[in-house]
Amino acid sequence: MKKLLVILLGVTCAMVLSAKAAEGDKSDKSDAKAERKALLEKYDTNKDGKLDKDEQGKMSADDKAKWDKMRAAAKKKKEEGKDTK
Repeated sequence: MKKLLVILLGVTCAMVLSAKAAEGDKSDKSDAKAERKALLEKYDTNKDGKLDKDEQGKMSADDKAKWDKMRAAAKKKKEEGKDTK
């Protein structure tokens, strides 16, 4: 009986930790989307949904660092997706 209780407790803890990790990933994605949208609204002067070189050149250093970090993360994710296929 004690073994069963310990096993059930372990499985329950694993499920809770998995759910928390998945929830964290979702919030990170929504934060990144909100940040990208804010940068586009601020710098996309021709409203084409992309930042060309001229628009990127007008970015502040902080915003440029954020933009580059997001692009690097997206590129890494895209490459990881190709590796699994």
